[in-house]
Amino acid sequence: MGKRQRPEELEVGSGLVLVDKPAGWTSHDVVGKVRKLAGTRKVGHAGTLDPMATGVLVVGINKATRLLTHIVGVDKTYTATIRLGQATTTDDAEGEALETRYANEVSAERVEEAVSRLTGELMQVPSTVSAIKVDGRRAYDRARAGESVELEARSVTVHRFAVQEIRHIDGGRFMDLDVEVRVSSGTYVRALARDLGEMLDVGGHLTALRRTAVGPYTEGQCLSIEQLSEDFGYIGLAEAAGQIFPRRTLGAEEAEHLGHGRRITASGSEELTAAYGPDGELVALLRDIPAKPGASSSPDAAAAATTIPHAMHAKPELVFAP
Repeated sequence: MGKRQRPEELEVGSGLVLVDKPAGWTSHDVVGKVRKLAGTRKVGHAGTLDPMATGVLVVGINKATRLLTHIVGVDKTYTATIRLGQATTTDDAEGEALETRYANEVSAERVEEAVSRLTGELMQVPSTVSAIKVDGRRAYDRARAGESVELEARSVTVHRFAVQEIRHIDGGRFMDLDVEVRVSSGTYVRALARDLGEMLDVGGHLTALRRTAVGPYTEGQCLSIEQLSEDFGYIGLAEAAGQIFPRRTLGAEEAEHLGHGRRITASGSEELTAAYGPDGELVALLRDIPAKPGASSSPDAAAAATTIPHAMHAKPELVFAP
């Protein structure tokens, strides 16, 4: 995973910690533990996992917390178990049963047809116990206080929804589906379980959930809380940014201009780009935008703005150095 030191010997740097979140822990619990191990308050995570869920939780320390906003929006992959035959108040096994309907007549063909309808671009209503804020309060706080919560549907994308195994439980009363899904940011797997159950007229909820990948980061790269306590490992800031964004290597003069927040010549990319100095250190994240004559720029970029029609500049969105 890159830099690894025992916690008591750690000289706090900046980077990403890939944690295999255990069941029963909140994402905030993990952040609190990493704060203690790293000896810094500047810790955050990229995408909440419910307490019952396990798997990849990307945690940023120090300057790398500024990368988290861009990591939150990447696709995520999960393995999950959906139980057909029962709906719950939370759309997962931690809620109270709302209604039980026999699932013994649901065929594999009907399951596959319903799964196909839940694949692609969808309008999804999040679970009422989601972290979405309603009038300044989290939906789950309102729901647990007994308030009626109505959330608006929003656009999400389910890139992959594959049934791996079907099992009949309790003499066929319930049907358990082991599935793998790859989804866009903001997609609730609990809501997929709920909607699949409703499509099949038997109800459904989630009984297990594991996040196996967040963008380029996979469960095989993660360390458990116990491993981190013994041997704290993290991906350094420069390496982490290079795994997420296209790379651009700068000359010393360009790096100096970026370090002072000035625009430089365009990167030629439609994506956010990680810019590195001659020493290999991350200087800034850049985005190409239309050039603006008179903007604070390097000499080359300033000249391009006045001499080249429709010229572009690379503008620093985040500056990490000096």
